Amino acid sequence: MNKNTNTIFTHRRSLLKYLASSPLFCSAILGSLTGSLSAKDNTALLKADIERLIKTTDEAINLFDFQRVASHSIPTSHYGYLTTGVDDDVTKNSNHESYSNYYLRPRRLIDVRKIDTGIELFGEHYASPIFLSPVASQKAFHADGELATARAVRKMNFPMLLSTITSTSIEEVNAALGRPAIYQLYPTPRWNITKQILRRVEAAGTGVVVLTVDVPISNRETFKRLVRQDDRDCSACHQGIDEDLSRKPMFRGTGMSGMADMDLMFIDWDFVKRLKDETNMKLVLKGIVTWEDAELCLKNGIDGIVVSNHGGRAEESGRGTIDSLAEIMPIIGNKIPVLIDGGVRRGTDVFKALAMGASAVGIGRPYLWGLGSFGQPGVEKVLELLQKELEITMQLAGATSIEKIQRSHIGIS
Repeated sequence: MNKNTNTIFTHRRSLLKYLASSPLFCSAILGSLTGSLSAKDNTALLKADIERLIKTTDEAINLFDFQRVASHSIPTSHYGYLTTGVDDDVTKNSNHESYSNYYLRPRRLIDVRKIDTGIELFGEHYASPIFLSPVASQKAFHADGELATARAVRKMNFPMLLSTITSTSIEEVNAALGRPAIYQLYPTPRWNITKQILRRVEAAGTGVVVLTVDVPISNRETFKRLVRQDDRDCSACHQGIDEDLSRKPMFRGTGMSGMADMDLMFIDWDFVKRLKDETNMKLVLKGIVTWEDAELCLKNGIDGIVVSNHGGRAEESGRGTIDSLAEIMPIIGNKIPVLIDGGVRRGTDVFKALAMGASAVGIGRPYLWGLGSFGQPGVEKVLELLQKELEITMQLAGATSIEKIQRSHIGIS
C-alpha cells in the first residue's frame, strides 16, 4: 500500500467519524430505518393500556388497575359506599393529593441489597408497616368478605384491623388470620351492649381495641347519588337500617335495635375513661387530626392513636391526614405508637408517612378494590405491589430498615 492509499483511508475514517457525530446524518439514517415501520401513536397506546380492565392479578402494574376493575365488578350502591367521601369529596381527594407536597431526598452509595421492612407494633411482630384499616361489610364487595382479606393478610403477615360492622364474626376472622385481629370499636349508648362486645373480643384473644371517634355524623353525597342509580332489588339483603345492624355478627344476640344505638355523638372523654377502666386491652383512638387532641390522648393515658379522617368520610376539612401527622408528631414524638391512614396509594406515600414519624401506615379502599376484583388473590396482589414499591423507595433512599427511615429523607415543597 503506497502513501497515497494511506492518505485516502485516513481521510475516509475522518469523514465517517464526522458523519457519525452529525445530528443531521443520524436523523437521516434513523428516518430511513423507521420509515419502513408502521407509525403508531404511542401516547394513545399508553392511555388505552392504562384505561383497560385487567383480567388477572398478574396483569396489574399498580393499585389503580384494581380500582378500574372494582368500579365495574362491585354493585353500584356498594361501590358508592366504598368510594364516597362527604360533601364534594374534597377531603377524600386531598388525602392522596397532599402527599405530593412532600418530596423524597434520596441518599447514595449505601449497600441496599438487604431490606428489612419488619416492625413491632403493640407487642406483635409484622413483616410490614402497612396495615389494613377497618372497613365494614366486606361481603358487599365479594362473597368471601373478611375471610378472603384475613387469609391474604395471614400469607403476607401484615397488621389487620377488623370493623365492628364486619360481615364475618371475629372468631371466624381470627381463625382465618391465624392470630387475633386488632379490633375497631363502634360503641353504642347502651353500655351493656358495649360491655358484651368487649367481653367477646377479649375472649377471642384480642389485645388491642381501637375506638373510632371521628364520625358522629357525616353527609355522604356520592353514596346517595350512586344508590339511586342502582336498579337492583336490594330488599332481599337489606330490611332497613335497624334490622341490618342487629343482624351483624358482632351485634347479634346483644339486644340491639334502633339506629339510635349507632349514634356516636355521645362519645366524650368521660366515655373514653369508662372504656379504659372496663378493659385490659390496649386502647387506641382512631380519628385524631389535631395537636390539641393528640395532647389530650397523652394526658388521658391512651396507648396509641390513628391519625385519620375516616378516608375523607367524616368532616369536609379539605386537609390531608399527612398534614395532620406533621402537626401531631412534635407533640407525640415516640411516646406512643402513631398510625395513619387516608389516601395512601403508593409505596412512596408509605415511606413519606414513616419518615414523618408514623409507626404504621394504613390502606382502606385499595385492598377492597383488590377484594372486589379478584377476591383473596386481589388483596394479596394489592399488598404485594404496595410492599414492593415501599422496598424500592427504601433502597433508593438508602434506608435498609424501617428504623433507618428518618425525617431528613423528605422535604416540603
